[in-house]
Amino acid sequence: MPLYYTKEISPTTKLAIWKIEESESFFLSYVPLSNEISHPHKRLQHLAGRYLLQYLFPDFPIHAIQIASTRKPYLEDELYHFSISHCGDYAAAIVSSTDRIGIDIELQRPTVARIAHKFLHTEEMNEILLNDITSLTIHWSTKEAIFKWWGWGDVDFSEMIRIDKFTLAAKGTIDARFLEHNSVFPLNPQYKLFGNLCLVWVAG
Repeated sequence: MPLYYTKEISPTTKLAIWKIEESESFFLSYVPLSNEISHPHKRLQHLAGRYLLQYLFPDFPIHAIQIASTRKPYLEDELYHFSISHCGDYAAAIVSSTDRIGIDIELQRPTVARIAHKFLHTEEMNEILLNDITSLTIHWSTKEAIFKWWGWGDVDFSEMIRIDKFTLAAKGTIDARFLEHNSVFPLNPQYKLFGNLCLVWVAG
C-alpha cells in the first residue's frame, strides 16, 4: 500500500500523502469519479485525493461533496473541513472536524522562479534568492495552502498572503498573515520536505 506519509495533528485533524501506483479500478472500488475528467492521470490524482478523505476518517461522506463557485470542494453541513492537493504521482489530503484547514504539495522545479513576482510581496522578494528553488517552492506552497484555508477565492497572493518569518530546514513552522480588508489573520503553517517533494499545511 503506497501510503507515503501520515500525521495526526490532533484527535480531530489528520493528514496523509499517497503515492499513486494503483490503477483507476482500484480507487473506483472505493470512491466515485464525481466529475468528467478526460486526462487519465488527472483522474487518478482526483480519485486518490478522494480515497484519502475516507482513509483519514472512514465516515467521511464522499457522496455529499459539493463544489463552490470558487471551485473549492466542501460539505454543506461542515461535518468535516477538508483540503486536497495533487502533484505528479502524489496526492495529499487534510481533514478536520473542528478547524478550517488547507494543504498543498509541490515538486521543486526551476520554473517556480519565473512566476515568483506573481506570488511574492516586495518585502519577501528582498529576503529570498530567486535561484533558491527550495525556498521559493515552500513560499509558493505555503500561499497555496493558505488560499485553500481561506476558501473564498479572489485572493492576491503577493498582497494578501504574507510570510513574515521563515528558516529553511527539513521541516518547520512559518509565521504568516492573511490580510482581508481591515482584518489580519495570523497563521502558522507547517512544512516538511521529502527530497524533491514539499508539503505545507495550515489549520486553525
